[in-house]
Amino acid sequence: MTDYRPPSPSDTYGADQHGLICGFVFGADGIGQAIGAEQVLLWLTQPAPQGGFVWLHFNLAHVNAEKWLRQHLALSNVFYETLREASRSTRVELDDGTLVAVVNDVHYDFSFEPSDISTLWLSVSERLIVTARLQPLRSVDRLRDAVRRGVPIASSVALLVHLMHDQGDVLANIVREITSRIDTIEDKLLAGRLETKRADLGISRRLLVRLQRLLAPEPAALFRLLKKPPAWINEADIEDLHQSSEEFNVALSDMAALQERIKLLQEEIAGRVAEANNRSLFVLTVVTVMALPINIIAGLLGMNVGGIPLADHPAGFWIVVAVIVSFTAIAAWIVFRNKDD
Repeated sequence: MTDYRPPSPSDTYGADQHGLICGFVFGADGIGQAIGAEQVLLWLTQPAPQGGFVWLHFNLAHVNAEKWLRQHLALSNVFYETLREASRSTRVELDDGTLVAVVNDVHYDFSFEPSDISTLWLSVSERLIVTARLQPLRSVDRLRDAVRRGVPIASSVALLVHLMHDQGDVLANIVREITSRIDTIEDKLLAGRLETKRADLGISRRLLVRLQRLLAPEPAALFRLLKKPPAWINEADIEDLHQSSEEFNVALSDMAALQERIKLLQEEIAGRVAEANNRSLFVLTVVTVMALPINIIAGLLGMNVGGIPLADHPAGFWIVVAVIVSFTAIAAWIVFRNKDD
């Protein structure tokens, strides 16, 4: 076993010159100790200890990260291919005895925007697990804090399962907070206050759709892995991996139900807005129709031509007023006779 260094500021706040954010070596007891890039290479050349493995977490935004990985670690070609794939749906697949996983997570400073979702790439073998990301992600930071607190992790697959559990917890918290927001909107809607715009609900709905599309594990690849796992994965880890996928399915079902609820609220708000617009249009129509007789008669009598009736009649003004009132009353009756309908 090589000498270990204590956690440095690069572990906590950024990456070292190789793009390594943090590294941990796990012994038979499952307790992780911080390790640097040079110590990792030395550790990997030594005989494999019972139950020991290394976790390396890289920042792909660092220019040297992928270069160092290609030069010093024998990772699967599929892992490097997934780094450049347009499709980033969550999946775990097996390639020549190595697990290659694509996990989508929310940014550390997640603000309930659909754009605050990024990808974590993983390569998992018996002695080495490599994770890489472009943006700080919440689940992997929770996992890193758990390792620093001394939470035991027995194997590399157990670390993957722990990460997926953390991601499931983050997803459940997002669903819980969005549900709380929707409850508040629904209460205001039932109270007759249309303070919330449909656009606000639309943001939450788009977020849920994006989360559901990116976080739902691809069933085919996961089924093949659970059906024929590599020999170095024990039964307990397979069962935990299956359980974590079930937790995802539960969270995704809750998200689908929440999307339907948001859709119904949007339709209710749209209906109430349309009803309010119809009332405003009705009032405008009534005013226009009732003002129509006086506008027509005033326009006719205001023409500067000869032969205007009642021009010399002593009661001509009151006769015209009576005609206007009569026509206005007839127009009002026509408008309001089917008001209930």
